[in-house]
Amino acid sequence: MHYHEYSDLIKNNLEWAQEKLEQDSSYFEKLAKGQRPPFLFIGCSDSRMPLNSFTKTEPGELFIHRNVANQVSLTDMNLLAVLEYAVESLEVQHIVVCGHYCCGGVEAAYRGTATGVVENWVNPIRELYIKNRQEIDALPTDKLRLNKLAELNVVAQVKNICNTSVMHRAFKSERYPQVHGWVLDIESGHIKDLELPLNNWHEMGIMP
Repeated sequence: MHYHEYSDLIKNNLEWAQEKLEQDSSYFEKLAKGQRPPFLFIGCSDSRMPLNSFTKTEPGELFIHRNVANQVSLTDMNLLAVLEYAVESLEVQHIVVCGHYCCGGVEAAYRGTATGVVENWVNPIRELYIKNRQEIDALPTDKLRLNKLAELNVVAQVKNICNTSVMHRAFKSERYPQVHGWVLDIESGHIKDLELPLNNWHEMGIMP
């Protein structure tokens, strides 16, 4: 891992911009014309989650919201504003909630060690653990238990997305994005595309 001085960030930016211009002299001119990203990506704030690196995407391809432990709170105006703009103005085709293994927020919720504002923030994950404690505790190692909780957390947040007023409006219009749940395995760099209980959510009236 490379630790940079602050000045290195500015220097690296100039080098990156020059490299882009050498590849395509009109790169920034085209970028400045506007955005039409096909994906809304809701991820964790963890510094090991460089979304463009893991997905090999370029500027303009991902509309992004990130917070601690990739939570979708129905009272979070920041997230709801991002979601509304992505769905109704940008007309994204896919919404991805992406968690990751080795997540500090998930571990703090699992162990009950979070304090202060973070304790409040990850409390839904703590409740998720308590609700599924029998299934999670039956796994043989802490690592597997934490991985399972990270996966359950992602599925719960995708369900929360479907329960927003933004998505309810989209469902009624019959023009709505597909939803996906991912977990990034930091140890391998691979993304696990989780199976979502879409049929169950349909039967429950959560989504069409």
